[in-house]
Amino acid sequence: MRKRAHHICITMLLIAISASKTLAASNPPDLTAGERKSGTILTIWPLLDYRSSPATGYSNLGILGPLFKREHNGSTSKTAIRPLFFNTSSERGEETDILYPIASASSSSDASDIQILRLFRKQISRAGTKGENSDTMLFPFYIKGRSEKYGAYTSVFPFYGDIYERFWRDEYHYTLFPLYGRTVKKGTTSTNWLYPIFNSTTGEHERGFHVWPLYGHASKTGVYEKSFMLWPFYIAEKTGLNTDNPTDSLYLLPFYASSRSPERTATYAPWPFCGTVRDGSGQVLDRYYLWPFWMTSRGKDAETERYLPFYSTARAKDSTTRWIMWPIYRRKQIESPSFTQDKTSLLFFLFNHSEETWPKAGKSRGSSSFWPLYAWNRDEKGVSTFSFPALTEAVIRNDGVERNWAPLWRIFISKWDQNGNGVTSVLWNLFWSEKRGQEKAWELFPLASYRSTRTGTDLLIFKGIFGYSDTGGKTSLSLFWIPLTGWNP
Repeated sequence: MRKRAHHICITMLLIAISASKTLAASNPPDLTAGERKSGTILTIWPLLDYRSSPATGYSNLGILGPLFKREHNGSTSKTAIRPLFFNTSSERGEETDILYPIASASSSSDASDIQILRLFRKQISRAGTKGENSDTMLFPFYIKGRSEKYGAYTSVFPFYGDIYERFWRDEYHYTLFPLYGRTVKKGTTSTNWLYPIFNSTTGEHERGFHVWPLYGHASKTGVYEKSFMLWPFYIAEKTGLNTDNPTDSLYLLPFYASSRSPERTATYAPWPFCGTVRDGSGQVLDRYYLWPFWMTSRGKDAETERYLPFYSTARAKDSTTRWIMWPIYRRKQIESPSFTQDKTSLLFFLFNHSEETWPKAGKSRGSSSFWPLYAWNRDEKGVSTFSFPALTEAVIRNDGVERNWAPLWRIFISKWDQNGNGVTSVLWNLFWSEKRGQEKAWELFPLASYRSTRTGTDLLIFKGIFGYSDTGGKTSLSLFWIPLTGWNP
């Protein structure tokens, strides 16, 4: 039995090699129609699919459908063992995904970056420096890096650490967190003991302290004054004292909240569900009946009416967004001299359709998807792509999903341009076809393959067991790859 299977495999390989000819090279999942010239195709579906075009420096080897891929296109190489590994390299650098999105790495002449679940990350920068700047993080336990202003720093959480110019602060310092910690931002120092219970704030003309949640007070002369008792039930703030629009706010949550300034006055009772917002002249701008579901808003450049789940419309300068029976129907429109968009969605991501144009640039693109059935996309060059099924494309559209996961479930994919050129693949090239100008080629493995060029046509049955050729007005037949001479129709 094993010998018989071995002989069958060898026979199929010999048939495929004998039948492989110089054809219009095609790799439908990755090819933009018209990019390839004549080359070689060798198929033993689903074990092997090899295509090359020496004239353009292109070759692609696929093993077991989309599971293994090795592609060369000029100076760019791609290797995939889906979904475990994907690598692409070129003169500009190299990128690698490992079980995307779990881990990735990238490198170039200027920098390198490695990350695992965004928790571990190591970055090396060589741009603009004589040596290397290294930054390593195993969040939140270990952070090491270098600041141009403060120098090298290290953090070993929760024992001891110094961090500079990261996480929205100029400085972080702590010992046995939460026992002691100190941060600095724009000259203001905030010191904590048993964070967040005890805190003191110091700075230029700035003082403050709090014992959370019982009482706290902080002020900066001529800038702000804040205090609270039994947070968050009582909060009083005066901010923007050094501006033309100082604001006085009071919160007695959840019963009452107010904010008053020369430009805007807001009152909520109870907060945040019901309230009114007025401008400096006293004109009503916003009414909140049951925020965020029922509200109206009027402004100089914006207008909103929201009565969810029944109806909602929001207008702001060049854009309009409308909901009907939320979340069933949503439509967003943007119209400006430089950009227009019309986007419709049903049940969030169940169905999406979008058309975008750039009138001045003369460009447009579109996309549509019906989860999980199909995804369609037309790029700025006019190249359209249709694929089935589309398990994530309606929700997530990015290069990582496109190159690591999407090829695994796409049993049908087709690409075409505005000139009628196109490529199609069914079941990872069990059937494939390509049209490029006046040239056509297709194959249904192993039953038949066909090629039509300017010089003639070729038809092969069962990989060449029977063959027909019409070249330059001369026809010929072959049987078991042996030409039948003397035949004249």
